[in-house]
Amino acid sequence: MTIGIIAEYNPFHNGHLYQIEKIKEKYPDSTIVLVMSGNFTERGEPSIIDKFKKANISLKAGIDLIVELPFPFATQSADYFAYGGITLLEKLKVDKVVFGSESDNINDLEEIVNAQLNNEEFDLLVHYYNKQGYNYPTSLSLALKELTGKVIDTPNDLLGISYIKTIKKNNYKIIPETIKRTNEYHNTNNSESISSATSIRLALQEGRDVKENVPDYVIPYLTELHFIEDYYPYLKYKILTEKDLSIYQTVTEGIDQLMKKEIINSNSYSELLDKLKSKRYTQNKIQRMLLHILVGFTKEDAKKYNNISYIRLLGFSNKGRTYLNKVKKDIDIPIISKINRTKDPMLDFEIETTKIYALTSNSYKELIEEEYKNHLNKEDNHD
Repeated sequence: MTIGIIAEYNPFHNGHLYQIEKIKEKYPDSTIVLVMSGNFTERGEPSIIDKFKKANISLKAGIDLIVELPFPFATQSADYFAYGGITLLEKLKVDKVVFGSESDNINDLEEIVNAQLNNEEFDLLVHYYNKQGYNYPTSLSLALKELTGKVIDTPNDLLGISYIKTIKKNNYKIIPETIKRTNEYHNTNNSESISSATSIRLALQEGRDVKENVPDYVIPYLTELHFIEDYYPYLKYKILTEKDLSIYQTVTEGIDQLMKKEIINSNSYSELLDKLKSKRYTQNKIQRMLLHILVGFTKEDAKKYNNISYIRLLGFSNKGRTYLNKVKKDIDIPIISKINRTKDPMLDFEIETTKIYALTSNSYKELIEEEYKNHLNKEDNHD
């Protein structure tokens, strides 16, 4: 049995370890394959530690094979994120994808997806609520409630719906399975052993102790941290000097002019965010827009990089290596373990985003050089 996980590990914490342990408990002889977003995340923020550190942590936690979710999928809304992650798992011949869920009811989630697919009434309802000024996740939730009578408004369940939708729309063989989410996503207090990644990031930003929230082996990696606020000077320069912000992915007409206006009145990233947020534009949506401006990810780029065209390996255990050798002859896209030369335009773009990510680092050159190293045979890559 091969089990897939899609995650950001920003950072890896006790809740993530709980998920892995539950999978091993239920499927003791399984191979666990992780699709992990890299240096930037779905919320439009930098990962607080770089992807290679996250990959090493994942191996210590018991993951067998780690592949990178490319930037164009990792930093967009749930449907893009889900398509990228599930497609990579399908390409890797994974049997099941296991994800955290607030409701922990796979039947309900599948019923909701069936109500969505090829349903003109559902699309009209989402459009109607969107026109009323609701953001997309809320419009989705309201439309689902009207059609099915079920209320799904929590982030992991909504993401789970996107996973199942990707599977059904593409006739993938992978089977979805849930694990009960054990903590409150929006909680910003890291007082519990299993706390949300949001609360842990906030604690780290404020210099508070997180030793109770993460496994011991994570602590040594939490040294040089990347926070979105540190990128504000670069973002401000880009917004002030760019003639047309609407060329960037997820930046819609009207908000671009507001950005131009409010950047002059803002002294920090959080201040700018507060000025741009609205009922229609959620914090996450604005953050994604600002990230796409920061790294130069345009609407044209999004059209070009809309398919999974390679599998980039970030690490594997002996069991992961054995599994990969078994299935690679049946995989129809390149498997990349080391970047020797240009192999794919989307991968080239990935490396360009790392150059932006490294701007706030004391080890700028080293971080970029990491992209070209072979990360698959380090001594700390355990089974």
